[in-house]
Amino acid sequence: MPCRLKVPQNLMFGKWKYEKPDGSPVFIAFRSSTKKSVQYDDVPEYKDRLNLSENYTLSISNARISDEKRFVCMLVTEDNVFEAPTIVKVFKQPSKPEIVSKAPFLETEQLKKLGDCISKDSYPDGNITWYRNGRVLQPLEGAVVIIFKNQMDPVTQLYTMTSSLEYKATKADLRIPFTCSVTYYGPSGQKTVDSEQAVFDIYYPTEQVTIEVLPPKNAIKEGDNITLECRGNGNPPPAEFLFYLPGQPEGIRSSNTYTLTDVRRNATGDYKCSLIDKRSMIASTAVTVHYLDLSLNPSGEVTKQIGDALPVSCTISASRNATVVWMKDNIRLRSSPSFSSLRYQDAGNYVCETALQEVEGLKKRESLTLVVEGKPQIKMTKKTDPSGLSKTIICHVEGFPKPAIQWTITGSGSVINQTEESPYVNGRYYSKIIISPEENVTLTCTAENQLERTVNSLNVSANENREKVNDQAKLIVGIVVGLLLAALVAGVVYWLYMKKSKTASKHVNKDLGNLEENKKLEENNHKTEA
Repeated sequence: MPCRLKVPQNLMFGKWKYEKPDGSPVFIAFRSSTKKSVQYDDVPEYKDRLNLSENYTLSISNARISDEKRFVCMLVTEDNVFEAPTIVKVFKQPSKPEIVSKAPFLETEQLKKLGDCISKDSYPDGNITWYRNGRVLQPLEGAVVIIFKNQMDPVTQLYTMTSSLEYKATKADLRIPFTCSVTYYGPSGQKTVDSEQAVFDIYYPTEQVTIEVLPPKNAIKEGDNITLECRGNGNPPPAEFLFYLPGQPEGIRSSNTYTLTDVRRNATGDYKCSLIDKRSMIASTAVTVHYLDLSLNPSGEVTKQIGDALPVSCTISASRNATVVWMKDNIRLRSSPSFSSLRYQDAGNYVCETALQEVEGLKKRESLTLVVEGKPQIKMTKKTDPSGLSKTIICHVEGFPKPAIQWTITGSGSVINQTEESPYVNGRYYSKIIISPEENVTLTCTAENQLERTVNSLNVSANENREKVNDQAKLIVGIVVGLLLAALVAGVVYWLYMKKSKTASKHVNKDLGNLEENKKLEENNHKTEA
């Protein structure tokens, strides 16, 4: 503390004192201007804490609250005493405020202590303010009660401030931060320090109950396990409920879930749950257990005779409309099969299949293996080769099981090639042979299966064109021989003629002497011919 006086020239000494609350002085330090010596008075509270400089500035170390006094600097001359007071104020920043004794939870509609906000070791004392989500909480009767307490330590003279908050919470306070702050005065003015945030769990009663079915309601089928889950919207949520099954007025006490195993179609109905202590708060849900029945008549392996009538029915019973598909030998049919007169091609493996599209895995199928039997039926046909030398005989056979075909021939003749068979399709196939009979023959086709043996015959006449062919050959040979003889005779005649012509020429040359006579002779010969 500097001495706020101008040092006079005739200064004898300087002194510092402080004033008690009653105004009486207590001297604490002395300095002579002539001897340059410093003396400190025997004041216990300032022992070893004072220092008085040459310019009469007084320093006090290790400041205490008790140092907050009115100090006076005194400069003394031979004829006067000069005084200058200095008022000392001491400040101590309080600790950071902390929310303690926090409630584990708050309850709606109940005024409950939230906690205490404490700030320690302050001088002078400060003030505490509460905040909800950053906004100042003001006292409100029945909803916000703030009790402030200020306590000073008699030894240190430091203050501890405590503010208790009682608060009636609402559901809106869930996850909302609460804080407090301490406001105090320092050398530079008013300052504020904030606490850490505190968040409280808010308990509130259940206002609504809901029930849910797992798996989802539209996918439940016979044989499934289903779980009913009941929830209340309170905090904490209810731990137990009463579950009501269809047609059962008494509830079943359980945790928030209740499981039914291997449900059947009679489990369809309304399921409910309620609070144990408030049964009027109840929720319900409708459950449909989907089912699918299929009845195929007839089914399994069925053997019928060709031409028989066979009614077939595929009856569906389901919890909702089901799709029906017919298959024959893994090929989808356009409509359901109906047999007024069975044919061999009607035989096969039939499947009636149905499904509920909305319910995964709910499918049914039944099969019918139809066998159409028939005794062998034979039809024989004949075809003659254009050359007339051979005939093709075909034996058409119809029947099931597949008949075996056997050929027999009566009379003479030859089989040109072995029998040839067609593929067996829809109870039919054929066998054919090619023959060239020299006389009339009878061909017999025998067809036999497990049901019966059937025989059919066909008469085949000899080849009539064979003698005609032989006669034609003889005629051709005769003609050729005749032509050869005629050519031989013509050659002999020609040779004789040539020989005669040469002899005649010689006689003419002798009898006709000159050319004129020859010309006349030729003219006469021409006239004679004419």
